[in-house]
Amino acid sequence: MTSTIKVNTITTESGSTLTIGGCGKTVALASGASQTGFGREGSVNWQTGSIKTAASFTAASGEGYFVDTSSNTVTANLPAGSAGAIVAFADYTRNFASNALTIAPNGSEKIGGVNASITIDVDGQALTLVYVDGTEGWINVQNAEDTESGTPPFIQATGGTIVTCGNFKTHIFTGPGTFAVSTLAPGPSSNPNQMDYLVVAGGGAGGGRSAGGGGGAGGFRMSNQHALPAPTTSPLANPTGLTATVASFPIVIGGGGTGASLSSGSNPGTSGVNSTFSTITSTGGGFGAGSNNGSTGTAAADGGSGGGGSGEGSTGSGDGNTPSVSPSQGNPGGVPVSPSARGAGGGGAGAAGTNSPGNPTGGAGGVGSFIADGFVGPTAPSYGSPGPVSSTRYFAGGGGGSADVTSGAGGAGGGGQGSNEPPNAASQAVSGTDNTGGGGGGARGNLPSSYVATAPNSTNGGSGIIMIRYKFQ
Repeated sequence: MTSTIKVNTITTESGSTLTIGGCGKTVALASGASQTGFGREGSVNWQTGSIKTAASFTAASGEGYFVDTSSNTVTANLPAGSAGAIVAFADYTRNFASNALTIAPNGSEKIGGVNASITIDVDGQALTLVYVDGTEGWINVQNAEDTESGTPPFIQATGGTIVTCGNFKTHIFTGPGTFAVSTLAPGPSSNPNQMDYLVVAGGGAGGGRSAGGGGGAGGFRMSNQHALPAPTTSPLANPTGLTATVASFPIVIGGGGTGASLSSGSNPGTSGVNSTFSTITSTGGGFGAGSNNGSTGTAAADGGSGGGGSGEGSTGSGDGNTPSVSPSQGNPGGVPVSPSARGAGGGGAGAAGTNSPGNPTGGAGGVGSFIADGFVGPTAPSYGSPGPVSSTRYFAGGGGGSADVTSGAGGAGGGGQGSNEPPNAASQAVSGTDNTGGGGGGARGNLPSSYVATAPNSTNGGSGIIMIRYKFQ
């Protein structure tokens, strides 16, 4: 037989202690009832009937939650802290390493003494947090794997122009600077400490008097650790990037080669300058060949991509991928197919320079290589140049060779066009585009007076560029 006593208040007859129940007995709180004022003894009520699958939810003190991240990441927002408050979380599907649980403090409150979220990314992980005070906030009192941290779960870095695309940031350097990594990811999931890079050197100058070859493009080196989608992934991409360390990395951007005065006969311009980030160095493009009005000329230079040769003076082309790296950083320049041939095209990252077929036509510069828009984001500044593949930006195109009538076009990726001899659509040769590593176009003229009128100098190569991409969330 069960007896029921109905009262509004129970209090002691005297003293400050009220005893409910007897020794060895159990006092039970009815199902659905709640209690206040009794405090807790480090335990939670596990919410087995409410598995958490939504992208975010707010926890309540005194409750434990099974969190299912099999389909998406989940963020648990902690309640406002009060001394003795307690919450707990556990991996329902053993999937935290694939889709992590993030636990976020309330406002300016702290977890482990730091006002920042923590990430739980170990399969099967469970932890219990107790709020102590305003100094340390929530403290972990029970955890199968002690991996939580007040630091963000991804790389943090500064330097250059920073653009965001999805879960990635890209730092873009068009001049010298410093890439500084201040924080690393604490866990191994999804290679969060891997960085992709694009390193392009300065392009070589175009050759001159009297049938200059195109300048070779600057060396092109990139990685694709974080897998940009095909077909927008360069065939030259290294599948392995660099592992970040907490350090400051000097950024060296190679300048383009400088064109020489055409009044100096066969004296060529200069090669491009190397670009460097960490252990990755791309070599400057080789200068294009120069000739001296049909007599002895100067052979084109080797480089990231080689300069184009010239038929006048029988000057040779420059080799690419010098020094050799894998994947290749560039290609050789084109060669003249006969002594009467004009300037051949400079090599590009994606193809060799085109041979000069003979009077009156010059060779085109080799096409450059490309990155996907996803490397920098479609709304980022327009670095690079459009090319044959949509949604891509091209770099390191070779310079076009000079000709009597039809000069060679510059390769996609900033290569400059060569010039024609007057009076055949006379125009100056075009320099390589800065921050693409494009080679300069070769210049043409058979009399000193025509140099002054149409191409007072052979052309410069374009300067290089460096981009660094990593996952930040």
